[in-house]
Amino acid sequence: MLLAIGWAPRSAGGAPAAAPPLPSGVAVRPAGEGGIAVVADADPAVAARVAVDAVVALVRQGGRRIGVGAAPASDDDAPVLLGARRALAAATRRPARLAVRGTDPAASADAQAVLTALAVLLARRSPAAWAAADLLTAGATRAAVAAELGVSRQAVAQRLAAGLWDLEQELRPTAVRLLSRAAG
Repeated sequence: MLLAIGWAPRSAGGAPAAAPPLPSGVAVRPAGEGGIAVVADADPAVAARVAVDAVVALVRQGGRRIGVGAAPASDDDAPVLLGARRALAAATRRPARLAVRGTDPAASADAQAVLTALAVLLARRSPAAWAAADLLTAGATRAAVAAELGVSRQAVAQRLAAGLWDLEQELRPTAVRLLSRAAG
């Protein structure tokens, strides 16, 4: 499966959007004012998980339009790149500035809805909630997170609740499944 994630400044003519640190397994190329990250893996679930992680990294950095193209694996990456470009153009008109275009239009629309919800959730997360979420993602226990941040376990729980950590954990695997389907 091939997935391409394109990004550009939120508005045309904005400053060029450099690539943020993206997950391993992502090939990044400059493209116009932004870039294109290509994810290729024989296992659709792995490719989709890496793509969702890349989208999360782009959303977290902020100030971008994001377009995701999805297509079956092939020797020619033109269809997936075209999908990413079309999605990037469509993202201009979307509330969270994120769009998905793939081989399966219905699955693409579903993936777009879930990724948009995830993007809105992440864009509204406070720095304190990010700090707790980052430590949990790295494998720390909630008690260890509290100790690392110098707060109580109750404060960690409040930060995670305010940052909608549990909802993010539900949306990510759903986005992975839907992106896999969007590639056809």
